[in-house]
Amino acid sequence: MKYSYGGQALIEGVMMNGRENTAIAVRKADGTISVRVEKLNRWGDRYKFLKWPLVRGSVSLIESMIIGFKALTYSANESAEYEEEELSTKDVILSVAIALVLGIGLFFVLPVLLAHLLTPLVSSSFGQNLIEGLIRVAVFLIYVAAISNMKEIARVFQYHGAEHKTIHAYEHDRELTPKNCQEYPTLHPRCGTSFLFIVMIISIILFSFLGVDNFAWRIISRVILLPVVAGVSYEFLKFSGRHIENPIVHALAYPGLMLQKLTTKQPDDEMLEVAIVALQKVREIEESVPFKPLTSPVVMWQEDGAKNNVDGEKKILAEEIKEEQ
Repeated sequence: MKYSYGGQALIEGVMMNGRENTAIAVRKADGTISVRVEKLNRWGDRYKFLKWPLVRGSVSLIESMIIGFKALTYSANESAEYEEEELSTKDVILSVAIALVLGIGLFFVLPVLLAHLLTPLVSSSFGQNLIEGLIRVAVFLIYVAAISNMKEIARVFQYHGAEHKTIHAYEHDRELTPKNCQEYPTLHPRCGTSFLFIVMIISIILFSFLGVDNFAWRIISRVILLPVVAGVSYEFLKFSGRHIENPIVHALAYPGLMLQKLTTKQPDDEMLEVAIVALQKVREIEESVPFKPLTSPVVMWQEDGAKNNVDGEKKILAEEIKEEQ
C-alpha cells in the first residue's frame, strides 16, 4: 500500500512530509536546488492517544503550523539573493504573531461582529450562525483572491500546483519527471485548502446549535470548539482522499477541490523539478528508493535527527549533481 505523502508550497520551494522525515527543496538564486532533511518528531509517536480519531486532527493542525513556519523560514533564507536578506528568529516570531492576530481578527472576530450587527434583522440563533458562517467563507474567498494577485504569492501558488502534480504522478506509479508530472491536475483531494473549506462548512453546522445572546461568548466558543471542528474536518478529509472515486464523496469534496483553483496555478518545469527533488529525497530516506539526478545541480544537507545522519552535524551528502549528458 502506497504511503500518502503530503506537502506544502514554500517560497521558491516545496516541502514533502513522510512518516518520520520531511524534505524541503528550495530553488536558490544561482539556480541550484538546496535540500534540507529533518526528522519529524510527531507528538502522536510519544503519546498514542494523540493518534485517536477526532483527536489527531487538532494535533496534526498544530504540528503542520509549526513545521510549516520553520520550512517557510528556511525557504525564505535559502531563496534570498543576498545573505544579508536572511530572516532572524525575531523576524519569524513577529511575522507569526502578526499572522495569528490577523487570522483571528479576519476569520473569527469580523464574521461574528458583522453577524451580531444583523441581530435586529435575523433573530433566530440558526439564522445568525448561518450568516456568520457565510460571511466567514466570503471573507476567506476575498482574502485568497486578493493575495493571489501578488507576484510572490502567485509563485507560491505555482509551487503548490507543482506539489500536487508530483504527488499525483507518484500515486499513479509514474516516473517522476517534469514531463510526466505536467500531465496531472493541480488539484488534490487531500489538500490543506480543502481542509480549510471543510472546517468552515463544519463550523457552520456545529455553531448553529450554539446561542448568540452574548457577543464575547460567541467569539470564545468559536475558539474553544475549534479543536472539535478541526477533528471532524480532518477525518472527512482523510476519508475523502481514500474514496474520492465514490460519487457521493466526490460531490461532497467537490467545493473544496474547486477552491483549490484559487490557491494553485500551473507550474513550470523548473518548479516541478524542485517538487520532485523534495519527494525523491524523503522517499530515499523512508523507502530506500535511489535518488535520481535531474538537470539542475542539487546540494543536499542532512539535519540532526534524520535516519541516515552519522554524527548529528550538518553535512553535505552530495556534491552538485551535474547535468546528465
